[in-house]
Amino acid sequence: MDKIRQYAKENYIPIIRDETAVYLVKVVKEKNPQNILEIGTAIGYSGLLMLENSKANLWTIEKDEKRCEMAKENFNRFNMQNRVKIFNDDASNVLEELVKDGTKFDMVFLDGPKGQYRRYYPLIKQLLQKQGVLFTDNVYLQGLVKQTGTIPHKHRSMVRNLKEFLVELQQDQDFETTIYDIDDGFSISYFKK
Repeated sequence: MDKIRQYAKENYIPIIRDETAVYLVKVVKEKNPQNILEIGTAIGYSGLLMLENSKANLWTIEKDEKRCEMAKENFNRFNMQNRVKIFNDDASNVLEELVKDGTKFDMVFLDGPKGQYRRYYPLIKQLLQKQGVLFTDNVYLQGLVKQTGTIPHKHRSMVRNLKEFLVELQQDQDFETTIYDIDDGFSISYFKK
């Protein structure tokens, strides 16, 4: 795992940060999910963390083909390939198909394109089992979501979308949500339905 983390750092591949990973593992151990959906595989680091700390099966989505291949290699290296289903596609396409199929998950780890969180949210809600948990990473987008004043142009729509997502998530009476100001910010939402 240290080698994967080091490779990600050296090659500027975003993976879950250390303190956030501690909380993710804690939630996985508490929830003991059977089926986890991960949006944003990268090279498989967070997926491996969740698999190592549970008996769950993992469905994971990654649009980048090269990262997808590396993730497969990493899952194989840890003998987790039988517990993982990797989708090399746009998350919206996969989420829509999973909803159509009636697939359900005990846990969703949302760590894909930040500007799309709000778009994915209604689909994720349909995919969560009763009493399921949604763990969302990077909700503060390098502090830009909390920043007052002018946001750099290239981040403006992403920040706006993330702010709208957070408001929607916090106001949704179906969830009990806590936002943590740790690392790049993350939220843990328990589905009360």
